[in-house]
Amino acid sequence: MATKQPYRFRTITEYCRLAQFPKPAHPLISVINLAGIGPLPDYEPTSMVADFYFISLKRGFTGKVRYGQQAYDFDEGVLSFIAPNQVFSIELAEGGERTQSGWLLALHPDFLWNTPLADKIKQYEYFSYAANEALCLSEQEERKVTTVIQHLEQEYHGNMDQFSQDVIIAQLDVLLTYSERFYHRQFLTRKIANHQILQRLEAVLAAYFDSDAQVKTGLPTVQYVADKLNVSPNYLSGMLKVLTGQSTQQHIHDKLIEKAKVQLSTTDLSVSEIAYALGFEHSQSFSRLFKTKTSRSPLEFRQSFN
Repeated sequence: MATKQPYRFRTITEYCRLAQFPKPAHPLISVINLAGIGPLPDYEPTSMVADFYFISLKRGFTGKVRYGQQAYDFDEGVLSFIAPNQVFSIELAEGGERTQSGWLLALHPDFLWNTPLADKIKQYEYFSYAANEALCLSEQEERKVTTVIQHLEQEYHGNMDQFSQDVIIAQLDVLLTYSERFYHRQFLTRKIANHQILQRLEAVLAAYFDSDAQVKTGLPTVQYVADKLNVSPNYLSGMLKVLTGQSTQQHIHDKLIEKAKVQLSTTDLSVSEIAYALGFEHSQSFSRLFKTKTSRSPLEFRQSFN
């Protein structure tokens, strides 16, 4: 049986028409009131993809969302993000359309063309497929982002002039910056759980290197570690950045260097043999990494013990 292709929305106007929303006042940006909104007629829970961004704040949402190939968790959070050309599906629970409220911002990338925000927006991790949960907001935080949305909506509903796009871009920048702050705060408020993940990360890496698995499979990848911890790679690296200032890859390298130091100081194995044993295909790559991490070559480190 052929796989059914996702339904593609190329314009915000098309999305609003099929969702039975009012026609957008601006073709490239629109704020939609979610109160009382049900599933798209004849399309949900079919997979969908849009050529534009979605940022939404949902209260009382009861249903299932899939972003990419994984579930998107709305159990506690309310603020969510979907990037252009990424597959998603929404299936509201029975009665869900009668209880949800909030707003949905649809933003076409063309609106950002030739502005600094066009590139900046792509750097925010919360738009990634790896994101799998909505952001939790306090009442004060929710009021802040909703106020920004209201100002933005008032601007594009007003008489557009030569300053209108700049004003809207500035509001969007504030919204995304607030979201980035909340994203990092969400890690900080989960300090205990995150430290437990950090402890498990150390255990996963120690077990990998102690089992000599790297000889057969090479260096552990970020994806491997994230899978072992049952979190997304982006979530793991973001959490580690907040807690330790280092990415997952840097943690893997640190554990690798620890193992190398033990072998350099307690065995007669050559640098090439140690590099191979640690999962490197080329000893030069190992030597470069070792010197980057320690400011000394492997041989210089070994000689310091003689």
